[in-house]
Amino acid sequence: MSSDTLAKVPAAPEIPEPADAPRIVPQRRYGQWAAAVVVLVLLGLAVNSVLRNKAFQWDVVADWFTSVSILRGLWLTLWLTAVVMVLGFALGTLLAAFRLSANPVLRAVSWGYVWLFRSIPILVQLLLWFNIGALYPQVLGVKTVNLLSPVAVAIVGLTLHEAAYAAEVVRGGILSVDRGQIEAAQALGLSRWRRGRRIVLPQAMRSIVPPAGNMLIGTLKGTSIVSVIAVNDLLFSAQLIYHRTYQVIPLLMVATLWYAVVTTLLGIGQHYLEKHYARGTEHAR
Repeated sequence: MSSDTLAKVPAAPEIPEPADAPRIVPQRRYGQWAAAVVVLVLLGLAVNSVLRNKAFQWDVVADWFTSVSILRGLWLTLWLTAVVMVLGFALGTLLAAFRLSANPVLRAVSWGYVWLFRSIPILVQLLLWFNIGALYPQVLGVKTVNLLSPVAVAIVGLTLHEAAYAAEVVRGGILSVDRGQIEAAQALGLSRWRRGRRIVLPQAMRSIVPPAGNMLIGTLKGTSIVSVIAVNDLLFSAQLIYHRTYQVIPLLMVATLWYAVVTTLLGIGQHYLEKHYARGTEHAR
């Protein structure tokens, strides 16, 4: 075909859009934007009032924030939290196994333990253990008066308290695993140990990690209650200082900021741990 012939071929006509074609307009969210502006303004006013309020004495907060006594109390708080969580979940796992057992006596003992220690406030438990010598002056010929130090009382009281909640967390995680998968593993001849390690535990951890992380953060903050029995934790260290200097608000802010820092770090760790155990599911992000 010659170039003249190609030049004579008419171009395809453009198809005009219909006059009544709907026009896509993004949805206007005036209410959401207005609410966001109001919240940001209120938040800015709150932050400004805190930073500009001289009663907080931020210079005093900065002076005491990394002092030796505060850091020593912080270390005891972290150590106490770690010990209580390890012992609490060890005992709680045993109680969860009892609760899931076919033995009615073990189930009853586990249920009774959880009921009892969830019913008694933690402060009452600490005070009872602190005054155990008044209840039982001797046990197996050993005098119980001053037998337990304040730190030992804190460990015992907090561990027994946390174990009751840990037992329910672990039991709920195990029950969340599909029973059919366990039966399939039994049909394949897997031992109970391998079924628990390969089938039950990885799936149960998806349900265990979120409440366990909340328990860890709650235990960290809950250790502040041991100051009532003179355990030299973070809060008690701050109290000792402001009893001498009468700078109550700045020292309370020191303790508050340290609690906020540690709980933030624990929350970040919990996020990545949840992400690890959620691999392969639609909840993994």
